[in-house]
Amino acid sequence: MPIRVPARPHPHDDAPDTAAAFRELTALPDGPRRDALRDRIVEAWLPMAERLAGRFRSRGESYDDLRQVAALGLVKAVDRYDPGLGNAFESYAVPTITGEIKRHFRDHMWTLHVPRRVQDLRNRVRRSGQDLSQTISGRRPTVAEIAAHADLSEDDVREGQEALESFTALSLDAELPGGEDGYSLGDVLGGPDPALDTVVDREAVRKRLAALPERERAILYMRFFDDMTQSRIAEELGISQMHVSRLISRCCHRVREQVLREPAG
Repeated sequence: MPIRVPARPHPHDDAPDTAAAFRELTALPDGPRRDALRDRIVEAWLPMAERLAGRFRSRGESYDDLRQVAALGLVKAVDRYDPGLGNAFESYAVPTITGEIKRHFRDHMWTLHVPRRVQDLRNRVRRSGQDLSQTISGRRPTVAEIAAHADLSEDDVREGQEALESFTALSLDAELPGGEDGYSLGDVLGGPDPALDTVVDREAVRKRLAALPERERAILYMRFFDDMTQSRIAEELGISQMHVSRLISRCCHRVREQVLREPAG
């Protein structure tokens, strides 16, 4: 069945006359003939789908990708449209295609998962800011003005403004703004400090070390704090190196067993 594009004025200049084609499509069983007619209907409405995609060109996504998403929405609209309900295909297809594009932005364009509520706040704040910018000259709209225009609380506006700045993530390899030394954001981020585990261990053994006999405390102090060798400790105390080694092993084992037996605090 041929598909005609009417010459009469229409809200969408590229809207073809496919009413009869849809009625035939509904009546046809699955098969090559139905597939061919479906493809012709989709092709006839593609200009409108591409025009709808063009409305979103300034939002950071390539136009080619937007056209593909709009075409997918058009195919879904063609497959789901029921001409028996009496509504024009156009009134069904436009929100279906637009919804598919918006869903693409919501699900694929954010670097991190952001709750739907925050995404909606971002969009409302952005639109209200654009509207107010056309009536306010010389300055940016205030939070209170945006809140009144968008019918939001000021806290919601601030949350939406934060989301405006969080659509994409900054690479840790990006150079710091204003810097010429090659440092990146990753260079200024902290990392795990192994000394923290040492602090925990020292606090755990402090009381047990204090309870050791004075000579054994002295040996441990010289070995682990003064970094003295066992031979030098033996000379300092007038005992054999073997005796020093046994004392160190015995003290460490005793303290370790005592600490491990203590109930978790």
